Amino acid sequence: MGRPETYSFHQGTRVLPFAAEEYEARLAGLRAAMAAEGVESCIFTSMHNIAYYSGFLYCSFGRPYGLVVTPSQSVTISAGIDAGQPWRRGHGDNITYTDWARNNYWRAIASVSGTGRVLGYEADHLTLAQKGLMEAFLQPAATKDIAPATMRQRMHKSAAEIALIRHGAQVADIGGGAIRAAIREGVREIDVAMAGRDAMELEIAKRFPEAEYRDTWVWFQSGINTDGAHNPVTGRVLQRGDILSLNAFPMISGYYTALERTLFLDEVDAASREIWEANVAAHVYGMSLLRPGASCAEITHKINAFLADRDLLKYRTFGYGHSFGLLSHYYGREAGLELREDIATVLEPGMVISMEPMLTIPEGRPGAGGYREHDILVITPEGAENITGFPYGPEYNIVG
Repeated sequence: MGRPETYSFHQGTRVLPFAAEEYEARLAGLRAAMAAEGVESCIFTSMHNIAYYSGFLYCSFGRPYGLVVTPSQSVTISAGIDAGQPWRRGHGDNITYTDWARNNYWRAIASVSGTGRVLGYEADHLTLAQKGLMEAFLQPAATKDIAPATMRQRMHKSAAEIALIRHGAQVADIGGGAIRAAIREGVREIDVAMAGRDAMELEIAKRFPEAEYRDTWVWFQSGINTDGAHNPVTGRVLQRGDILSLNAFPMISGYYTALERTLFLDEVDAASREIWEANVAAHVYGMSLLRPGASCAEITHKINAFLADRDLLKYRTFGYGHSFGLLSHYYGREAGLELREDIATVLEPGMVISMEPMLTIPEGRPGAGGYREHDILVITPEGAENITGFPYGPEYNIVG
């Protein structure tokens, strides 16, 4: 029996995070970049770019996924295991490839992109093995890395994106409240984390009843576990006097938001309080610097000087903030909009960026632990709007 290489499986009603006009505007921006670089077809393989231009956020599980964009078409390429879901949750057309024969994925792409064309692809995502298959099946006249252009486009948020991000920040505040309420001596980190996660998922479902729910998480850290920003949750039991780190991450249709706060359980010693208040001061100062026309590097150097004056710069562990949008802890990153010394990007209205200074004091020294505050700000023509509402500092976050 002959079995097809590809087929269409379109069923159900389409439900997307944004209106069709939003995706068409994004595709128009992409096609302008393609024309400027002489690209005839674009092949996207990353979760963030496929979701940005189509709305479909794939689950790979070892299978390749794609989005092909030409001057006239936009087509997601998905595996048969997903049936009609990629079409229901995607803008544009969809082709399903079968696994009856190896590399039907590339045959599906070729049916849209054509062969012998100038191809755009994501050099920061496509593996060497897949790039070899791309060249074998599509025989491009030339290839160009389109990823930098797409990153620049994603850094500037539309009104619809900012509205969704605003919801995310509010959900994070709700998660933070649930986490704070669950903190008490004798409970485990995992118990506190689950309370925050459940509260956020319930709130997302309330606000977005037709969405897909996935990937919302909490990192709640205590004691020595606060030393790294991305330390996973453990079963450590909370003790009186512990430094705590609240990290709430709601995910809405692939859009990441965050709330991060330093807390102490019942009491804070004098050395810890001094470092905590200094980091809060750096946080407040840093937020005052987020204005259109300021460069990421310029802002970073000013905060560096602020901490150096207090002999604390040596405890800084990473940059002071980053862009928000379609990203997660396992996909996506708008690396051109981060508050670091080596990033010259100038802030512009419509960008969304965090302020999140962190100091880590090693074990055995007074005030040992990791101190971190995190707010999300929308750059406006006049300055910046802070869309995070959860309080920071000792006045509110000594819990018990």
